[in-house]
Amino acid sequence: MAQAVLVTGGTGFTGGRLCLKLAERGFRVRTVARDPEKAEGLSKAGIEVLRGDLKDPASLRRAAEGREVVYHIAALFRTEGVPDSEFREVNALGTLRMLEAALEGGARRFVHCSTVGVHGHVTEVPSNEDSPFAPGDIYQETKLEGETLAREFFRDRGLPGVVFRPAGIYGPGDMRFLKLFRSIASGRFRMIGSGNALYHLTYIDDLTDGIILCGTRREALGGVYILGGERYVTLREFAATIAEALGVRLSRVRIPFAPVYAAAFLCEKACRPLRIEPPIFRRRVDFFRKDRAFDISRARRALGYAPRVGLREGIRRTADWYRAQGLL
Repeated sequence: MAQAVLVTGGTGFTGGRLCLKLAERGFRVRTVARDPEKAEGLSKAGIEVLRGDLKDPASLRRAAEGREVVYHIAALFRTEGVPDSEFREVNALGTLRMLEAALEGGARRFVHCSTVGVHGHVTEVPSNEDSPFAPGDIYQETKLEGETLAREFFRDRGLPGVVFRPAGIYGPGDMRFLKLFRSIASGRFRMIGSGNALYHLTYIDDLTDGIILCGTRREALGGVYILGGERYVTLREFAATIAEALGVRLSRVRIPFAPVYAAAFLCEKACRPLRIEPPIFRRRVDFFRKDRAFDISRARRALGYAPRVGLREGIRRTADWYRAQGLL
């Protein structure tokens, strides 16, 4: 009989694509959603959708019952105006609730999605799974708390587990990079700083292949794996690759980093007491300064992980999807 699996976060970009790929490969897939109507596409693909919430232990126990492998993808991503306590409630305590439910439900493996963001701005290039932790915001801090809880649970409670840390996720269906694509397409984009900061991307199909390896390979158990693309690039190359896919010329004008960062700081100080969303955030400006470059050789050796979609091809596919959806 096909293996029964549970995927949390099925209505999200990564979780949804993982659900579909698992179903295509013959797994019996179940997911949980706070609003099952948002998972209509998954239901049509034969995926069982249950109402559930990481704050509701009873719903998680129902979802985990009889599932052999749990892929825990759900998380609260960066959202302005959300208190820190909410990030902790979902990303840390929600992970603990899901671990408890998986153990009670008889799971034989728990695959936990962390993030390379737990390493923050890396000081050694490339960094690996053993590099120091340096989370830079509440999202990264609580994702580290969730990962730590998972690893302690695997050790102390006997639930076999795997942790993976994806690099920047992109591809058709992703909306987080749409603003950057639009900015470059319109000619408004200006590089902040030198453009030499390093960035590591992961194409969605490569990532979901790697996640399934974490859930199926015996050698994966007990490990922590960074899943990223074949190589990391400078922000300058990243932007130029997008411009090439869009058929536009990239402006050579650069804006000094320091004054933009200072302006972001002042905007946050002025807007937040008034509960107004600042037009610019330090976190977004930091994107142009921080290095995020990683070594994926451990995943290659232990999992047989082999990313197949290069940056140029992945960006082209993403741009084509944005156009097809009328987003560009």
